[in-house]
Amino acid sequence: MMQNQRASGLPFLKMHGAGNDFVVIDARAGGVAITPALARALGDRHRGIGFDQLVLIEPDPQAAARLTFFNADGSTAGACGNATRCVARLILDETGAPRLTLRTERGLLDAEDAGGGLTRVNMGPPQLDWAELPLSRPIDTLHLPLPGDPVGVGMGNPHCVHFVADAEAVDVARLGPRIEHDPLFPKATNVEFASLTAPDRLRMRVWERGTGITLACGSGTCATAVAAHLRGLTGRQVTVDVDGGTLSVDWREDGVWMTGPTARVFRGTISPEFLAAAE
Repeated sequence: MMQNQRASGLPFLKMHGAGNDFVVIDARAGGVAITPALARALGDRHRGIGFDQLVLIEPDPQAAARLTFFNADGSTAGACGNATRCVARLILDETGAPRLTLRTERGLLDAEDAGGGLTRVNMGPPQLDWAELPLSRPIDTLHLPLPGDPVGVGMGNPHCVHFVADAEAVDVARLGPRIEHDPLFPKATNVEFASLTAPDRLRMRVWERGTGITLACGSGTCATAVAAHLRGLTGRQVTVDVDGGTLSVDWREDGVWMTGPTARVFRGTISPEFLAAAE
């Protein structure tokens, strides 16, 4: 625990993108340490603040900032598209710039103001080789050997995308954790269930690795759009309706671009007592 955190508490901002909610901690000035135990304590929706992911913003010499993502169980996530859009919106508004670059575990990601209050981020090219996802053995990622014939897509984190007749009818709470920890996924996986509702529109529900059911998942939305195109269900531009709103995906030559809304909910300070107890 850093000394100034002990003394005065830790400021944070609560944000969401299409209902995918985040605790955002700005550490660009230094003096902030986030441990897995602290992330778990903060992620408790009854005894902490509650979030799908916690985002730590730190300085980076080659980008506007470096982002680290923590899941509600204290584990880290290699990618988080909606959180990236939220932080991009913060810094775009702060600087007045029309576009910027952020560093994540996935690498350098470009983001821009999409107009109309929307923010767009390039989540990079999809990872379609079994070793990149990763999977536990060499397999055709377009047809994973699991019930439902899902598609495996990596977006800096692994995704297992199922196409179903009606996403609304799927018992995500029952199936999600089973698939998340299937031996095929050595690092576990996010799990999506999607149905085609129009030629280029999908309804998608998601179980996020390390968190559970969420109202939206940016990287999962991108993975679902990629899988839908690879299966011949849609074009490369897709609208995806998630539990918390609507996101748009455009799979271009330079990567998978995702556009959607962001919202600032409130600012607060985590008390020194809470921080000490979470050590």
